[in-house]
Amino acid sequence: MPDDGTPRSTTRRSIPRRTVLTASAAAAVTLGAAPAAAARAAAAAAAPALPDGVSTDKVLVIGMDGLRHDRIDAADAPHLKQLMRDGAYGLSLLYANPMAATSSGPGWSTISTGVWPDKHGVRDNSFAGKDYDRYPGFLARLAAVRPELSTYAAVDWKPLHTQGAVTAGADAVLALDGDRDGYAGHDATIADQAEAVLRERNPDVLFVYFGNTDVVAHAHGTGRRYLDAIAVQDSYAGRLRAAIEARPTYASERWTVIVCTDHGHVDAGGHGGSSIEERRTFVLAAGPGIPAGARPVDTRLVDVAATVFHQLGIDPDPSWGLDGKPLQQRSADAFDTLHPSLSGRVDETGIPAGVLGFTRTPPSGWSIDNSAMGMGGVTEWRGWSFATDEFWSRTHRDQQRELNVRARGVFAVADSDEWSDRSFSGPYDTTLVTPAYDISGASAARLDFTAFYRQEGSQRAEVLASFNGGTPVLVKRYDADVISQPQSLTVPVPGGPSAAMHVSFRFRYTGANNWYWVIDGVKVTGA
Repeated sequence: MPDDGTPRSTTRRSIPRRTVLTASAAAAVTLGAAPAAAARAAAAAAAPALPDGVSTDKVLVIGMDGLRHDRIDAADAPHLKQLMRDGAYGLSLLYANPMAATSSGPGWSTISTGVWPDKHGVRDNSFAGKDYDRYPGFLARLAAVRPELSTYAAVDWKPLHTQGAVTAGADAVLALDGDRDGYAGHDATIADQAEAVLRERNPDVLFVYFGNTDVVAHAHGTGRRYLDAIAVQDSYAGRLRAAIEARPTYASERWTVIVCTDHGHVDAGGHGGSSIEERRTFVLAAGPGIPAGARPVDTRLVDVAATVFHQLGIDPDPSWGLDGKPLQQRSADAFDTLHPSLSGRVDETGIPAGVLGFTRTPPSGWSIDNSAMGMGGVTEWRGWSFATDEFWSRTHRDQQRELNVRARGVFAVADSDEWSDRSFSGPYDTTLVTPAYDISGASAARLDFTAFYRQEGSQRAEVLASFNGGTPVLVKRYDADVISQPQSLTVPVPGGPSAAMHVSFRFRYTGANNWYWVIDGVKVTGA
């Protein structure tokens, strides 16, 4: 892959700008050996040349392809389980088509860039439409904003290198071809060299990829052989963490270790579709400022890049357009306070009984007006409800509920389509009312939230504002699809700034067997 052209500091570098070791190059070093064995021997013989690191804050990102988080518990994976005890472990679900397939190209692009596929443009493994110029991977970002850092990447799924998904910007790259020479052997090569880099060099940021879990799942499903593959990759993670702790400078360094995956698998093996099993991902991280044993409910896969930047002390520029946030940065969203009180299904039959994910009781200070709401229908969705991604998206696959990617944790949803799946009478007419927010002295009230809205027929979605308990006035009406996007509405205060002023907002949704409206992350401020 050609250099990305980003200017880099040259004040301390006496080695070439970039070192790339491929399987064929490694094999050429050790004559007479079989190519795969020779490649591993050459890679393990010595760590590649790297600029000397300059940061005491250091990050290792370990990518494990196609690793379903619900299979880790059943596997012999003591190192991953120790990381869970030492750090934060957040579960996340992916999108599905038409945003993107649950495939490696979109998955690793989402991890590396910190934005969703509707931004980075990768929707399948062809990488057609990629926009890494606007949304580069985190190693390329670091090359631009912190060129003095020493960075390393190792991969054996070839497109991660040739397409520039994760290796662009790295000072040294081990790029092997698992499709040609086998992932089991190349994963071992990667573990050997990455361990050598950690022991013999002074890197600041590393991305290390293991692909055999995905290969085994495709061939054999998620049973015994898959668990064995997880155990092997777990041992590699343990070796890398041990190499970090064995560094002579370890006591003065602040290391963060992140483990993540790009997608899940159906039980029989395979992915790309919209099932929960294919959409399963996770972010696991241990390091400074990350609370031990944390189980955040609002994690998303885009949080990996944001966590890397945060752990290095880098404040992302708003122009980067990141969708992620640091793993340890918790949401202040009122809806997430409902998580402990979520319950299981009532009328929904497609949701497993053990999945706890909905309530119709609003957070403290909020209220729901169902005085104009029809009777009957599916209990879970009779008026505004509060739900998790897994619960709500299970109600009916492939109706784009999987695209609700920018909502986190618990969100509010009005779903006339699902409500009408059981006998009902009358309209779907429900209003969610916020608390009254103090905006004294402000000339305007600003409302920020995330919206996911699908329009159909006579359905309407309206945002209204009420100042000091007065008559609500229309602020915004939605009459076209909004596919999981941030919204910002500014409403002038009647009469201008005053000594005492409060504002509350209303989200009114009306329909009849139409689609749905999701809101999340509601924030009200005076402007």
